Amino acid sequence: MASQTDHAAAVHPHPGGERHRVVITGTGAVTCLGLDVASTWAAMRDARSGIGLYDTADFEKYPGDWAVRIAGEATGFDPTVALEHREAKKLDRSTQLGMVAAAQAVAEAGVDFEKQDKTRCGVVIGSGVGGIGTIEASLNALSAKGSTRVNPFTVPKLMVNATAGNVSIKYGLEGPASAHATACASSGHAIGDAMRYIRRGECDVMLAGGVEAAITPLCVASFSVMKALSARNDEPEKASRPFDKGRDGFVMAEGGAIFVLESLEHAKARGATILAELVGFGNSCDSHHITAPDPAGGGATRSMQWAMRDAGVNPTDIDYVNAHGTSTPLGDEAEVAAVLGLFGDHARKSAGGKLLMSSTKGVHGHALGASGAIETIACLQAVRDGIIAPTANLENPDDEFDIDLVAGTAREHDAECVMNNTFGFGGHNTTLIIRRFDG
Repeated sequence: MASQTDHAAAVHPHPGGERHRVVITGTGAVTCLGLDVASTWAAMRDARSGIGLYDTADFEKYPGDWAVRIAGEATGFDPTVALEHREAKKLDRSTQLGMVAAAQAVAEAGVDFEKQDKTRCGVVIGSGVGGIGTIEASLNALSAKGSTRVNPFTVPKLMVNATAGNVSIKYGLEGPASAHATACASSGHAIGDAMRYIRRGECDVMLAGGVEAAITPLCVASFSVMKALSARNDEPEKASRPFDKGRDGFVMAEGGAIFVLESLEHAKARGATILAELVGFGNSCDSHHITAPDPAGGGATRSMQWAMRDAGVNPTDIDYVNAHGTSTPLGDEAEVAAVLGLFGDHARKSAGGKLLMSSTKGVHGHALGASGAIETIACLQAVRDGIIAPTANLENPDDEFDIDLVAGTAREHDAECVMNNTFGFGGHNTTLIIRRFDG
C-alpha cells in the first residue's frame, strides 16, 4: 500500500511544506444501541436492533393517525451523568447527547485541557436539524399560552451550533469552533474539517462528530408524508433493510458520537493511546436534485475519489466501505452504482472482488446528521478488531448489487484501510478514510 507521506506533497500540501498526521485518541457515543461506544459497537457487531415503537407522549396531542410509529430512541439516556441538572435543562436533547458523548471521548483520550494551549484546541460538530425539539415545544407554548410563555432559553437551545458552543465552553477551548449543517452529511463534514485544522498545523487537538435528536412530531410527519420513512410498524426491528429488495424507506433515529482528534506528534508527546489514523477526506455535491441522489452516483464517486487521493491510496487498498445505506430505494441503488463504477472488479462479487461493504443502519436506523459519526465507530473497530459489522435484515439483495454486503452476520476480515460514506439532502457527499495505526 502506498504510504501517506509518499503522496502528502501532492495533495493539499501544508503551506510550510509539512502535512501533520491526524490520529484518533478518544471516542464517545450515545445511540439507540447503547449509551456508550462499547455497547453501541457490540450491538452493531451482533446485529442487535435498537429500533422499536417510539414514545408517543409528544405525538398524541396532534390529530390524525400516525402512519409511522417506529424509531431508534436512546432509551434510558440520562444527561446528568455528565451535566448538572440545572445545566441540562438549558440544553436541547441533541446538545445533551453531544455533551455526554464528548465527556466520554475526553475521558478515554485522557487529555487534560488545563495542560494544553487552549488556543490550539477546538471543536467541529455537525447536526442536520439542531434543536428541532426545542423549536416545536416553543411554538406549541406560543400557540397555547402566548408570547410571554416561550422558554427564554429557546434561541440558545435551538441553534445548530449549540453543541459546538457548549462543548467549547465546557472545556474552555479557544481555537476554531464551528458547526456543519449539511443534512445527513453533517458529521462527516465536521470530522473532515477538524482533521484539516490539525493537518495544516493550526491545532493540536479537536473534538469532532455529530448529534441529532429528531424523533419529534414535525420531523416524523414531514419525512413520512414525503414517503422517506419505512412504515413497518408491526416489525420495527426488521424495518430498516439496507440493500434489500423489500426496503421501503429509512427509520428515524437519534444519537451522538464525538471523537478526539490529535496530531500524531502531540498524541505521542503526551503518551496517548492511538486508536487509528484518519488519513483522507473528500466532499462533493451531486448538483442534481434537492432530495434525490444522482442515479449514476456521480457525486458519491467524486467524494470517494477525492478522499482516496487525499489519503494517497488506490481503490484496491480499501478493504471495507461503511456505506451510507439508508434503506431507501433510490439512495441504496445510487451508492452501489458509484461503488461498482469506482472500484470495479475489486468490488464485484462475481469477479472474486475482495472489497466488503455493509450498512449498520439495519440495526440503528438513520440518525440524520449524526449518522456519519456513529458509523465511524464501525470503521474504527474494523481496523482495530478485524471485524466487519454486518448489514442486518438483508435477506433478498437486489439483483444488481454485485458486492459482498456482509449480510446478516459479522465477518472477520483483515481490514487495514476503510472508507466511511455519508450523503445528504442537497446533494452533499462526504467520505472519510481511516487506517490502522502501525506507528
